[in-house]
Amino acid sequence: MLAHELRNPLAPIHNATQLMRLKPFADPQLSWARDIIERQVVHLTRLVDDLLDVSRITRGKINLTKEVIELGTLVARALETVHPLIEERGHRLTVEMPDTELVIFGDPTRLTQALANVLGNAAKYTDRGGRITIRGSQKGTEAEVRVRDTGIGIPAEMLPSIFDLFTQLDRSSGPAQSGLGIGLALVRRLVEMHGGTVTARSDGAGRGSEFVIRLPLFFGEADQKPPASKRELPGAHPMPNANASNGRQHRILLADDNNDALESLATLLQLSGHEVYTATNGQLALERAEQHRPEVALLDIGMPMLDGYEVARRIRAQPWGRRITLVALTGWGQDADRRRSREAGFDSHLVKPLDLDKLTELLARLPASPPAAASADPRGQGFNPPAN
Repeated sequence: MLAHELRNPLAPIHNATQLMRLKPFADPQLSWARDIIERQVVHLTRLVDDLLDVSRITRGKINLTKEVIELGTLVARALETVHPLIEERGHRLTVEMPDTELVIFGDPTRLTQALANVLGNAAKYTDRGGRITIRGSQKGTEAEVRVRDTGIGIPAEMLPSIFDLFTQLDRSSGPAQSGLGIGLALVRRLVEMHGGTVTARSDGAGRGSEFVIRLPLFFGEADQKPPASKRELPGAHPMPNANASNGRQHRILLADDNNDALESLATLLQLSGHEVYTATNGQLALERAEQHRPEVALLDIGMPMLDGYEVARRIRAQPWGRRITLVALTGWGQDADRRRSREAGFDSHLVKPLDLDKLTELLARLPASPPAAASADPRGQGFNPPAN
């Protein structure tokens, strides 16, 4: 419930910034203001995610989904997350990885999260134009990643507690940075859940820091190992955007009881050329689905009258609903939530605030929209409020 309530207000704010990006401002100050809002929404989303993850780990609620993965792939994924901040602050980045693959058995999402938190701290707590170095190597039966920066450093008296929950550096020792003091605590707990260790060292305030993560190497059979990994730095591949649906238009049902989130996302989809129908509760969503026979239904889970799970089950029970692509759009994003979505009949599970690129990729994989088989009553489309 906490995740849902914290993430819900972020969704319409994020959607609104994406709408503003589709309609460029003539006044550069307005573009500047939009960019600030956009960055802070991303930052707040990460803070919420970290806070919730620490809470889940403390309560034993996180289950790792382990697979074999190469260290270089983990580093590349973490850099994709942090690279925009590194570029924004003008840091010089050096990445040194061994020629031989170092294979780990772990949860790629959680290990990427841990590495990204360490790299994010290096970027934030280093003055503009600083240096960040990442070195990967093998140390006995462990894979090691060292992240070194030329930042504000860590006072000697703080080193023993730097990984404790809510520990923050004295703001007088460097530039003020927002945070809750949970990032490094989360790093330690995630690494330890994989049987690894993380340590920190610094020569003192103003003299930079080095964080070292060690993880057990995987020595399974060759056919269990991942294929040769690609270690491109972020930016090597173009990212999708709101208009990158390969020219395919779709009939989309969008259901959410948060009207701001509903209308802003509906407008984004309409501007991308899609035919959009909206509903503000589960019962209306079911009626809209039967009336318009959408190809895709994006359903919030926590709706009144009928929740998203029940709407999905009832749609799947109808002959016309078996081929609809059902997408859960919700603030609930744990493994148990995703499993419950699948059991209710959802094809995909997207967490608020919505990553528009992920939705665009999903829509691009679908065939072009055929003519509608039901009536074309426009009630509920775009900004038109649904009839009650």
